[in-house]
Amino acid sequence: MRTIYVKDAYIKGDIKELIDPPVVIRVGEITEAAAVKFSEEMTRAYNTGQGVVPVVIDSYGGDAYALLSMLSDVESCRLPVATICVGKAMSAAAILLAHGTPKLRFIDHNATVMIHQVSSFNWGKLADLKNDVAETERLNGILFCKMAEACGYKNLNFFLDMIQKKGNMDIYLNSLEAKKLKVADHIGIPEFQVEVASNIDFAFRPVELKKRKIKKKK
Repeated sequence: MRTIYVKDAYIKGDIKELIDPPVVIRVGEITEAAAVKFSEEMTRAYNTGQGVVPVVIDSYGGDAYALLSMLSDVESCRLPVATICVGKAMSAAAILLAHGTPKLRFIDHNATVMIHQVSSFNWGKLADLKNDVAETERLNGILFCKMAEACGYKNLNFFLDMIQKKGNMDIYLNSLEAKKLKVADHIGIPEFQVEVASNIDFAFRPVELKKRKIKKKK
């Protein structure tokens, strides 16, 4: 996503030194550290005066709990959040893409979206493994129901049912398919345009002259 600066000829010097540039949040691997940075950047966006917070996603996914933290920040954001997929939005990143403000979810025509079940990698006692499976199922239910709701589906099991029908295999979507499933609204990448203008006005204020009484000589 590009940020384009437009300034008047009267403004000299580097425009970036005159104003705070708009915040564009970039998401790669979804980790706990990335979630902390995401929250900090979301807060910083409030102070720039920008009207939208763009979240550029190019990610294979990552940690489900870190994703839930990011979703909380998006849901509580006072500004519209534009999610923009470039390259890829896979696994947890696909769910983040779907959580952009409606009509502000974008995907590049070359990008790929991949949806699959929450993965769990654990070992240990049988009781621990059973408990881990139960937690994985809980996360699946939470995340995919939230994704269906974000996409406007009344059936909150829409994506869970779709994955099950595909034999629980990874589901790859091109940009057209992602738009058809309402994961994205637009195919293409938006731009930030920052305009800095100076107004030089020529003003004229007429002077009001008071009439003076002239005494006549006798």
